[in-house]
Amino acid sequence: MTDWIDRARNEMDQKVKPPGSLGRLESLAVRLAAYLETLEPRVERGRVLIFAADHGVSREGVSAYPREVTAQMVKTFSSGGAAITVLARTLGLEVEVIDVGVDADLPEMPGVVSAKVRRSSRNFLEGPALTPEELDSALEAGRAAVDRAAGADTIALGEMGIGNTTAAAALLSALTGAPPEETVGRGTGVDDERLAHKRAVVAKALRLHERALNTPRTALATVGGLEMAALAGAAIEAACQRKLVLVDGFISTVSALAAVRMNPFIRPALFFAHRSAEAGHGRALEALEAEPLLDLGMRLGEGTGSALAFPILKAAAAILREMATFSQAGVSDKQ
Repeated sequence: MTDWIDRARNEMDQKVKPPGSLGRLESLAVRLAAYLETLEPRVERGRVLIFAADHGVSREGVSAYPREVTAQMVKTFSSGGAAITVLARTLGLEVEVIDVGVDADLPEMPGVVSAKVRRSSRNFLEGPALTPEELDSALEAGRAAVDRAAGADTIALGEMGIGNTTAAAALLSALTGAPPEETVGRGTGVDDERLAHKRAVVAKALRLHERALNTPRTALATVGGLEMAALAGAAIEAACQRKLVLVDGFISTVSALAAVRMNPFIRPALFFAHRSAEAGHGRALEALEAEPLLDLGMRLGEGTGSALAFPILKAAAAILREMATFSQAGVSDKQ
């Protein structure tokens, strides 16, 4: 890969512009070229995969919204009225919603795939969130979703699930050793009292399951969730297929961290879309040595940040592929 980085940098330095004048767009183009092993990288077709599931820990009062919202939002995704579906239409992205654990019997809906492992994860204050078999099924649901996106060169990760910021914070603490004070945020907008309660719930879970959190796989099963496992499975499979992976915000990033800890070779495939306003996201990015492309103060999830970052990947690839060099353009280079 180092050879391709050097070749891509040399090619970029010959483009008809002052060196470095396109800023991070240049380094992004170099990364794309090195990962895809071509000086003519193409980013043309993207698909947003939204994995939806509920969390048993939501019964502990850690969210500002009831768990019924997950099923209601899946219906809104299908009807095209959600933020991510508006952005996807605007930016020319495909969207697939995958029910891996919504706590409801959903009817058939356009754009929604049923891959339900179980109705919601378990409350991890009462035991592990998932069994090893359920974890495997959720990972497989992520892989299968990537297989269905055979024509897409870019997979944009998204999620929906009441209680998932609590699970993601617990998983991030398990993977990095960071205390709940650094990983737990307001999620859907809880007040100070509920934020303190949410941190206490995560701290209790970490103490309860301390011996089971020694590997990324057991941590994901113990304090993670179905959509998080599916996100990890999708990231791993997309990397295996040499696709680009656009990682969204807090939930997707923590899931990607678990995936990288399980399969370190996938890291070059991951491009981080934005810096979420959710507390803990910076800690997750730090653990992955990742610098996100955007910082818009967003914390919605759904893959909205991934969607917005897709045109930037597309533009970076086009710059390296199509921009003339000084010699091609007949423009004098600097002295």
